[in-house]
Amino acid sequence: MKKILIFLLFIDSVILYAYTQNTDTQIKIISHITSPINIHFYHKDPEGKIYRNFQSLQTYLSTQNKHITFAMNGGMYLKDLSPQGLYIENGKIIKKIDTTQEAYGNFYMQPNGIFYITKDKKAHVISSKKFKYTNNINYATQSGPMLIIDGKIHHKFMPYSKNVHIRNGVGILPNGDLLFAISSEKINFYNFAMFFKQHGCKNALYLDGFVSCIYLPKKGITNQDGLFGIIIGETI
Repeated sequence: MKKILIFLLFIDSVILYAYTQNTDTQIKIISHITSPINIHFYHKDPEGKIYRNFQSLQTYLSTQNKHITFAMNGGMYLKDLSPQGLYIENGKIIKKIDTTQEAYGNFYMQPNGIFYITKDKKAHVISSKKFKYTNNINYATQSGPMLIIDGKIHHKFMPYSKNVHIRNGVGILPNGDLLFAISSEKINFYNFAMFFKQHGCKNALYLDGFVSCIYLPKKGITNQDGLFGIIIGETI
């Protein structure tokens, strides 16, 4: 078996991560570590119009004297850009949890999971089966599959899988902070999950694939295009 080498370069909130299974394979992952305090989920503006991309969200927030310091697409969506599974925004259930166990697509690779933030600013990633709704939940988005479950990489992921795509996800760090990550190149599930495991995440969730984008102006990543259902944003 070939050796797996991992190199990490920490540059403020961005991590350049090279995961090599052989001497000529290096994959970069861009990440952002933050507290849940200023994280919000966005889908529609007050007039009911879907934001669709970072630029339209920023345009709206500017009318509220706020701006985005970080943004990422926040889970899978249907053709009409509605959330595919559970979605809660500002304490309101917009869409109920999808409990389907057997269906096509990454969303239904079991266990899938839910990323949620409570009204007292605590973040959690948990499998959909274990999720229990409470009135204290402020935001929630359902996606799949889980990347890390109770400290272990998802049992269906294979180290040398050739199923590679751009991927993004979120994990909970030991101190309760959030680790958001997106690959800048195609990567398989196992290697992407390993990134979160190496950083100490006990639970992490896959958000989406080739449509994924990140907005992180502090590091010069300012592309505001895209077509999303849910947007996760850090706003001040």
